[in-house]
Parts: sequence; structure tokens; C-alpha cells
Amino acid sequence: MMIVERGYIVGWWTLALINAGIAQGKNRSGLNWFIISIFLGPIATLILVILDKQPI
Repeated sequence: MMIVERGYIVGWWTLALINAGIAQGKNRSGLNWFIISIFLGPIATLILVILDKQPI
């Protein structure tokens, strides 16, 4: 049971890092989206994919 929980945490953390990279690619704050992703997970990914790239 403990291994499943660790895998879940590692996967969620990895997704948050990926979302931070996606956010930076769209000229958004990677740190803010990393924190948002910790709480929202895949929902944050969906939001990032839908959002347009911000102008510089």
C-alpha cells in the first residue's frame, strides 16, 4: 500500500513540474502554475492547454 502512495505523490509532483514548463512556454509564471498544479493536478493541465499564449 505504501508503494502506491509514493508513486501517486511522485506522479502528482512530476505533473506539477511539467505544468510549470508548459506555463513558461506560454509566457506565464511557472512557479504560480506549479503551486496551482499541486492542488488541481490534471485540471490545471487542461486549463493550461486551453489558455492562449500571453503576449510578451
